[in-house]
Amino acid sequence: MDTFISWLSHPLPWYISGPLIGCMVPLLLLSDNLKFGISSSFRHICTACLPKVSDYFRYDWKSKRWSLFFVSGAMLGGFIAGQMVPNPNPVALTQNAREMFQGWKLATPDKELVPMDIFNWNQLFTLKGFILVVIGGLMVGFGTRYANGCTSGHSITGLSLLRPESLLATVFFFLGGLLMSNFLLPLILHL
Repeated sequence: MDTFISWLSHPLPWYISGPLIGCMVPLLLLSDNLKFGISSSFRHICTACLPKVSDYFRYDWKSKRWSLFFVSGAMLGGFIAGQMVPNPNPVALTQNAREMFQGWKLATPDKELVPMDIFNWNQLFTLKGFILVVIGGLMVGFGTRYANGCTSGHSITGLSLLRPESLLATVFFFLGGLLMSNFLLPLILHL
């Protein structure tokens, strides 16, 4: 058992984890023509809770229950793994990343995956925190619904199905990420 826990406590290399994620696409398609994606689950939850708010929420969300189970399983699995096999080591960052955090006057995240200088309740009520957390969250949520999918849906499922709109969405997802991290984020952090 200790060997198994020790094996679980180390991340899988990309050449194993990437193909495993990629195997999800054909397994879902072969099982019942299901398409892998995460962001649509939020729409299903809203539809289940607020079915009469908008025409956008009027569809048979029960036919998408598998998606809610999938997302619940991913969240539960992450929680269990975090509780049972927490990583005792600091987050592995390159020297360039550490210098970037110093340049932004942020503490380097050691145990957390995100900088706690930004993602905490006190920062939420500052201009910088409001822009990054609230406005950023709304833009991500709106963007994924407007694009009819997020990076997992378009970049994993859509590209594997050779969908041109998924290629276009993926290109713009990454361009947006580059624009945000290299130009807009430094400006916002200096507010």
